[in-house]
Amino acid sequence: MSAGNDCPPQTLARPALGEKEAAELVERVFGLKVSWLRPLPSYDDQNFHVCVSTKSGAAEGADEFVLKITNSEDSQEPELIEVQTQAMMFLGAQGFPSATAYLTKDGHIMSLESGGTGPEKKQHMVRLLTYLPGTPVAKIAPSAQLLFEIGQLAARLDKTLAEKFHHPSVQSLHRGQFIWNLANVPLLEQYLPTLGHNTHRALVEQVIEQFKDKVVPKLSSFRAC
Repeated sequence: MSAGNDCPPQTLARPALGEKEAAELVERVFGLKVSWLRPLPSYDDQNFHVCVSTKSGAAEGADEFVLKITNSEDSQEPELIEVQTQAMMFLGAQGFPSATAYLTKDGHIMSLESGGTGPEKKQHMVRLLTYLPGTPVAKIAPSAQLLFEIGQLAARLDKTLAEKFHHPSVQSLHRGQFIWNLANVPLLEQYLPTLGHNTHRALVEQVIEQFKDKVVPKLSSFRAC
């Protein structure tokens, strides 16, 4: 997910590293030897599923990670990326299924790296996060029990962050016009043209209108998260 830029995706300088470049990046920044890697779906960043070879005495094993290369726009907000990463690491320490950062060779949780050539050369924040195996919810037949468990987990996660997570830059997470904030559903109207005449457009429009009519008037009574 994007770190926080509110611009439409086409305005963001999305990274475009090849697999060879990504493998070299892992070795140079994190000091790990890549066994294999493959691209992962992403929105405006670039992600790779990475398997690295490790040695511990005579034993050999493999560890899996996600190499996350943040787009150049969001990479200009290191405090925001840092607090997001610290929040993930905190949740992992609290027992939640959350990724944690593998430190760079210099002992940092992220590194600002240059990519591209010539006038198009951009800087991207790079992190190596532990890989969480599993099946995306979108690929599972939904059930009432599954939806209940997802909601329960989200509630516990929110409560834990609100009550226990402390960081000097935590306020950077509270962004008024951030399109990924569920309170900002009406902002999605600007993206409706991208659906064209898709059969789902009417449904999307209906959801947005219902949100404006039934939820927006009551937002002030909800606890901010």
